[in-house]
Amino acid sequence: MCKGSLKRGPLMISKILIAYDGSDPSKRAFDFGLDIASKYSAELLVLSVVRLPEPAVDVETESLVESGGEYYKEQFAELREKAASLGITPRFEVAVGHPAEQIIDRAEEENVDLIVMGHRGKTFVERWLLGSVSKRVLSYAHCAVTIVR
Repeated sequence: MCKGSLKRGPLMISKILIAYDGSDPSKRAFDFGLDIASKYSAELLVLSVVRLPEPAVDVETESLVESGGEYYKEQFAELREKAASLGITPRFEVAVGHPAEQIIDRAEEENVDLIVMGHRGKTFVERWLLGSVSKRVLSYAHCAVTIVR
C-alpha cells in the first residue's frame, strides 16, 4: 500500500522506481523522476526489463538476457552521470520477463511510493489487441504512477 493516502495526510515520496527501456519517453521519465527524487530526497531505483520472446528457447533466451544486460549497462552509465550531477546515487537493476509484471512486482517488493515511466505511442489497434505496459502498471500498481509523454 502507498505510504501516503488521503486519509493519512499528504503523500510522502521517499522511494521512486523509474521504468527505463532506453526510448525517448523513458529518458524523459528518468529526468522527471530524477527531479522528483532531488526535491524529496527520495531513494531512486531504475529498473529495465529484458522481455523474452514467446515461446522462449533456452539458447535464444540466454543470448537475449546477456545482450539486454550489456545494452542497459551502457545506458546506465550515462544515467548515473546525470544523477551524480544532482548528488543522487540511484540503484540500477535489470529484470527478465514481462515488463508490466516485473515493474509491479519490484515496486511492491521495494515498497516504492511512486512509479515513473514513459508512455509508448501505439496505434489504437495495437493498444486494443495487446494492451500497453503503462496501462497495466496503472491498473495494478499498489502506489502512485506517473506516465511521462
